[in-house]
Amino acid sequence: MSTTPIGTDASTASRYLPIAEHGLIGDLRSVALVGTDGTIDWYCCPAFDAPSVFAAILDAERGGCFELAAAVPARTKQFYFPDTNVLITRFFTEDGVGEVQDFMPVDGSSVESERHRLIRRVVCVRGSLPFRTRVAPRFEYGTQPHTVRMVGEVAVFESEKLSLGLTSTMPLEVDGPDVRAEFKLAQGESAVFALDRLGAEVTLRRCARTEAEEQFNSTVAYWRKWLSASQYRGRWREMVHRSALTLKLLTYAPTGAIVAAPTTSLPEQLGGERNWDYRYVWMRDAAFCVYAMLRLGFTEEAEAFMNFLTEHVSRGDGCRTGPLQIMYGIDGRAELPERELGHLEGHMGSAPVRIGNAAAGQLQLDIYGALIDSIYLYDKWAKPISSDQWDDVCALVDWVCAHWDQPDEGVWETRGGRKNFLYSRLMCWVAIERAIRMANRRGLPADLPRWGECRDTIYRRIMKRGWSEARQAFVQHEDDDVLDAAVLMMPLAKFIAPTDPKWLSTLDALTEDLVSDSLVYRYDPQASPDGLRGDEGTFSICSFWYVEAMVRAGRVDEARLAFEKMLTYANHLGLYAEEISHSGEQQGNFPQAFTHLALISAAFNLDRALG
Repeated sequence: MSTTPIGTDASTASRYLPIAEHGLIGDLRSVALVGTDGTIDWYCCPAFDAPSVFAAILDAERGGCFELAAAVPARTKQFYFPDTNVLITRFFTEDGVGEVQDFMPVDGSSVESERHRLIRRVVCVRGSLPFRTRVAPRFEYGTQPHTVRMVGEVAVFESEKLSLGLTSTMPLEVDGPDVRAEFKLAQGESAVFALDRLGAEVTLRRCARTEAEEQFNSTVAYWRKWLSASQYRGRWREMVHRSALTLKLLTYAPTGAIVAAPTTSLPEQLGGERNWDYRYVWMRDAAFCVYAMLRLGFTEEAEAFMNFLTEHVSRGDGCRTGPLQIMYGIDGRAELPERELGHLEGHMGSAPVRIGNAAAGQLQLDIYGALIDSIYLYDKWAKPISSDQWDDVCALVDWVCAHWDQPDEGVWETRGGRKNFLYSRLMCWVAIERAIRMANRRGLPADLPRWGECRDTIYRRIMKRGWSEARQAFVQHEDDDVLDAAVLMMPLAKFIAPTDPKWLSTLDALTEDLVSDSLVYRYDPQASPDGLRGDEGTFSICSFWYVEAMVRAGRVDEARLAFEKMLTYANHLGLYAEEISHSGEQQGNFPQAFTHLALISAAFNLDRALG
């Protein structure tokens, strides 16, 4: 696959860093993407799903950015301060070496958390080095004009809905709607830039070098203390812990919500239309995140998500009378209208840029299995759920028993019409089976005869109509022969024995049709039209599911090789987008929670098998 988008010349592509050339910082409310060139080209304030302030990753000219780099030609390298989410970008020049330390302080104070401070500390570590910076916010996805004025030594950017204050230890110069600075540092010297959200409770405050040093140390201490609770001691500790730190960054602390990814419209194929907004809470993704966090021993995050479900979903969605939505806003809101931002050209020219997500109105029956499985695991590994929460579970299971046999849009949110997807049936079975386990283990009241009969009916339906004699495999939807990587969840969900002959035959069929050098395609869009134009890359969560399925099937050596290969596709910081292109590039929104939680699960189970 060419790295230049379809219908776009090379000059357009050259104005963008590839998706993988970024690191992530955040404050458990929002995040910023920092490129290997030192530019922040994605930042939404004050929350994940707020309109962007910097969005050059989606439009190099109109999106806005925060440049900070050596003012002379330099090689760059990027790494995380060990065991933290503090990102360091180093610049290597003929005359010296400098670095930019990027972080967002995580503070327990409610007032300070509203500041959403973003600190960029510049240090010359060898020789001397000239630097330059340009701060160019473009509010409301680049649609809302703003003014800039100096208040003493602080630059204040004001728009209709949001104001930001930029403080610096170096002189700032207003340049139209932007602010610039040029300065030179000798070995041991430093400079600080801090961008604050301003409001009624958050007033202008300069960020001196000593305060930046204190906040650097407290932020490092916060992340290291958090990570120290991890119980993982296996072979791939660095990758697992980076995944855990990334999942934590994707958590919205005020509600316990976990976003699928912190970006919107990063393309699944350069030049294609598969560009979606992932800055919301997918029930499926978040529930799987709970599983990954519990595996590592992070029970507080699991409890916070359970509270999100109780407060914003179970009580407010009429779960006793209708289906749950597949996704919600980070504040629990149900309305997520989708629209296109036609004034933005898209990453490397890949339009459209979308905000909101129309898939919120889809029926996806699989979410019930993911949700109730996460509740089951929380009840088993963390602490028993309450009587009110059990009532909610019963209502959900009763609904599943009445509606499991409907066609739906399926786990991959296809827009080609509803079908009887096997994965949806499988996860309905999981929902009922896990609820039965909870009821039996704790002696909780339940309509067990009805639940058991329904569970068994689903099982027989899958075995009869989800199995293709022609393919000798379980297939994407009933009475068809199309393969789908989602069926890799069958042994993982304990629906079928991982060494069952039918399953081993399915695994062989998937390997032959959908696997390429350990990378797994979700399905073949040509064989199973999904209502969208263009192709897509391999789906990274499926690649980790594949590893886990092989582990459970006893193919441990093959699984370990596939896992090690998958690790080579991570970016320089150990981060993954949703997909990987034919040439090995990261594609789709970045970084993606689904991928990182699957990495954790695969590493955990592979470690256990290797002993």
